[in-house]
Amino acid sequence: MDLQQVMVSGPNLNETSIVSGGYGGAAEGIIPTSSIKAPSMHHSNSNANMMAEEATRGIAVEKFDTVKKWGINTYKCTKQMFSERFGRGSRTVDLELETQIDLLRDTKSKYENVLQLASSLTSHFYNMVQTQQALGDIFADLSQKSPELQDEFGYNAETQKLLCKNGETLLGAINFFVSSVNTLVNKTMEDTLMTIKMYENARLEFDAYRADLEELSAGPRDAGTMVRIEMAQQQYQVHRDKYERLRSDVSIKLKFLEENKVKVMHKQLLLFHNAISAYFAGNQQQLEQTLRQFNVKLKPPGSDKPSWLEEQ
Repeated sequence: MDLQQVMVSGPNLNETSIVSGGYGGAAEGIIPTSSIKAPSMHHSNSNANMMAEEATRGIAVEKFDTVKKWGINTYKCTKQMFSERFGRGSRTVDLELETQIDLLRDTKSKYENVLQLASSLTSHFYNMVQTQQALGDIFADLSQKSPELQDEFGYNAETQKLLCKNGETLLGAINFFVSSVNTLVNKTMEDTLMTIKMYENARLEFDAYRADLEELSAGPRDAGTMVRIEMAQQQYQVHRDKYERLRSDVSIKLKFLEENKVKVMHKQLLLFHNAISAYFAGNQQQLEQTLRQFNVKLKPPGSDKPSWLEEQ
């Protein structure tokens, strides 16, 4: 029997009898439930409705307070931003840190250019290798079908196949270089710049509340103003702590980023130089040794093609 049947065939409370005596007692002890009046539910429903209304009102008030605080904060920061832009307001400056931030942004821009050019080189070189492979196949085919030029077509086919093999090895090195620089630029540097953005927002908020406190402190000192000064002092301290915490975070991240950048690029630039030099010198052994030295694993031929599952 499923749940619906149980609900349909369940006992009808209006027809159920309650036995006042023990089990199997006399019929006189049976009291029809139809004669029992249930207590009124009006009072409990009213309480439930009141509690629901209070909860809804509490949520609405909380949302209003959040929007109000956001509006006040936005107004103060916008005012501070325009004051700085038009030279009427002062801003907190950490010259050493801001110099490092400007240097990072400039470095990231230049590394993005390196990444774009290296990716372009990879694309062009890949097309060249594919052309060499096709050319080698045609030379090999003509070597079989042209007896009078069999040797000439044959050694040209072997040359193109060797160039193709070395080209695929060099492609592995360049792809490894591109992948490592991409991680450095678009993950490591970007993560630090996100923290810098938070720091700059915190700096603007801190200066906005500092200017607000200075403006209140310079005015008359009546009872109402003293209360506002005390509240402004609390907000000033909160935003100062936030600013100093993020400034410390940025300093630490910039330090570790610089160390990581030097370590990564030292390895990648050495790999790039050695692989390019070995390839154009025709030194296949040196080229393969370079990839082993830097633990670069080549993909097997045809691995770039999608599997039969991906093609479905």
